[in-house]
Amino acid sequence: MTAIVHTLAAAGPLAAGWSVHTLSMRRRLDQARRDPLTGLPGRDAFEKHAARLLRKTRCAVLLIDLDGFKQINDVHGHAAGDAAIRAAGERLGTWVRVQDGAVGRLGGDEFAAVVRMPHTSDLPMELRTLHQMVCEPVEFDGHLIPLGCSIGAYHGPFPGLGLSAALRVADEAMYGAKQTGGGWLITSNPTPAYRTVNGRRDGRPGTGIDAGSVGGVS
Repeated sequence: MTAIVHTLAAAGPLAAGWSVHTLSMRRRLDQARRDPLTGLPGRDAFEKHAARLLRKTRCAVLLIDLDGFKQINDVHGHAAGDAAIRAAGERLGTWVRVQDGAVGRLGGDEFAAVVRMPHTSDLPMELRTLHQMVCEPVEFDGHLIPLGCSIGAYHGPFPGLGLSAALRVADEAMYGAKQTGGGWLITSNPTPAYRTVNGRRDGRPGTGIDAGSVGGVS
């Protein structure tokens, strides 16, 4: 019996060491899944969380793109552009946490979110709040830099589209909002209005067509 007691006592520090090591590894993995600039989940982590939400309840799927971001970089420098992205990510993350949803930075000045939204009638007020939050000026180097954004939201029948298809139509809604000067636009139509090129809306960067030549969403 004494030998067993001594063995368990000796194992205590070893077990504690493994617990600390495991916790450290989990933190490193979590950091690796996050966007280094905003601290938001990256695309892969966002997609996994968002897909789980879409399987459980009716959601709104959002695509958010900053307005005039190139001008911020050109006029104020890339450090100011980074500050704008960080601020937008922080504000979006705050809003999504209240909604108990998923959020991520897809790349560049583009973000996505999926939030629980059982009732369509609640969405306009929530998007208005989000738009106001994101568009607060950003303080950088003693200056206030104006910030704008366009938000597209898909909120269709439940069970709705898969995440990829929902983001596709939310992107079209976002583009429609951007074409009219920014703001937000909601669609419940699951069928894209634009041709898809390489899995993206015809006219987006990477599809080989200038986005400025594509008309707005009707």
